[in-house]
Amino acid sequence: MKKRTLSIALACAMVMTSLAGCAGAAKDATKASSESSAAETKASEPAKSAEGKTTLKWSVWDISKTTYYQPLIDAFEKSHPDVKIEMVDLGSTDYQTVLATELTGSGSNFDVVTVKDVPGYMTLVNKGVLEPLDSYIQSSGVDLTQYKGLTDQIKVEDKLYELPFRNDFWVMFYNKDIFDKAGVAYPTNDMTFEQYDALARSVTVDTPGQEVYGAHYHTWRSAVQLFGILDGKNTIVDGKYEFLKPYYEMVLKEQEDGVTQDYATLKTSGLHYSGAFAQGNVAMMNMGTWFISTLMDKIRTGEYTDCTNWGIAKYPHAEGVEPGSTLATITSLAIPSNAPNKDLAWEFINFVSGKDGAEILASTGTIPAVMNKAVSDLVAGTDGFPKDDKTSADALNTSKLYLEMPVNKKSSEIETVLNEAHDAIMTGSMSVDDGIAQMNEKIGAILAK
Repeated sequence: MKKRTLSIALACAMVMTSLAGCAGAAKDATKASSESSAAETKASEPAKSAEGKTTLKWSVWDISKTTYYQPLIDAFEKSHPDVKIEMVDLGSTDYQTVLATELTGSGSNFDVVTVKDVPGYMTLVNKGVLEPLDSYIQSSGVDLTQYKGLTDQIKVEDKLYELPFRNDFWVMFYNKDIFDKAGVAYPTNDMTFEQYDALARSVTVDTPGQEVYGAHYHTWRSAVQLFGILDGKNTIVDGKYEFLKPYYEMVLKEQEDGVTQDYATLKTSGLHYSGAFAQGNVAMMNMGTWFISTLMDKIRTGEYTDCTNWGIAKYPHAEGVEPGSTLATITSLAIPSNAPNKDLAWEFINFVSGKDGAEILASTGTIPAVMNKAVSDLVAGTDGFPKDDKTSADALNTSKLYLEMPVNKKSSEIETVLNEAHDAIMTGSMSVDDGIAQMNEKIGAILAK
């Protein structure tokens, strides 16, 4: 009887122990589940800085060399005291490649990304890693006309995935000393190509050892080919290139007559456009506004001494085309599709790409995408910008902007063919007609794939 009672007692003790163990295990499981759920909730919440502010991560390049990043951040943070902007420098050399890798990986948590060029933009759109901005633009009442046609050119299937905040465009740089010495009036902001060609010829000097070149074309294909798209009737990716013929004929005739330096010689010598203008014997040179800050800096430091009396004028244009129609390259901002703080990211993009951001950019000597009179006056007011004539300041006001390379999935292949044909035409190894025929055939085949 005692043995039986002891057995029953031991059995009851084992059952109680088992129940207690189950309860403990259940408690541990509940605790683990609770901790896991809390961790997931915390991960999905916006990142907070040490001060409890919401942190926006912004991908950029060359932080130490770029003057406008911090002023933009300071102004936005001042109007948004509960926000902190954190820049992440991906480097300039392979920026777009690194960015594409980051955005297609699982560890990226950028809120805003800078898009460097159109091919890089198309890569990101094709990978499906950017958020369409159309609904944000509509709800915020953004006036896209302030970008002068640029946003229409970067739509993909009628959707906009980026908004420009920087815009460099082509103008005509000129050396005033050359025109003064020749007794010829300076270039104006309303020159047709015929007037431009005549002006270049009027200041050319072909005396050996004392040469003065009325015009200069860098070896980029864009220095010639892009004259042809200023009427808005053609683009460089259409597949038909007969519209380029008159511009090649004009430049080749200038080359033959000594109005401009020989293309093959420039190609062989590797003379940079900045070096050509700095020599002081180039009267006019078509080039982008990015050269303005370089020119001012080199003159300020005393490195350039033969082109200190300079100015800029609007690009020449075809008959019937509005003055101020020119070529543009843009830098834009976008929101990744997996950004943690999309609404706040849009507020930052709208600020930087709008009028307020434009004025901050202009105050640093940077050309913004939104260029109105107030903004152009800020750029013209920077130290070193030509102050003795109205032409240079007015040249900053554009009317219509065309992308050098518009949005196209085959842009890199097209670029290769255009460069090959340009080189052949300019060196004389192929006639203008044969070069155009080659472009039509090869690019037509690329577009047909």
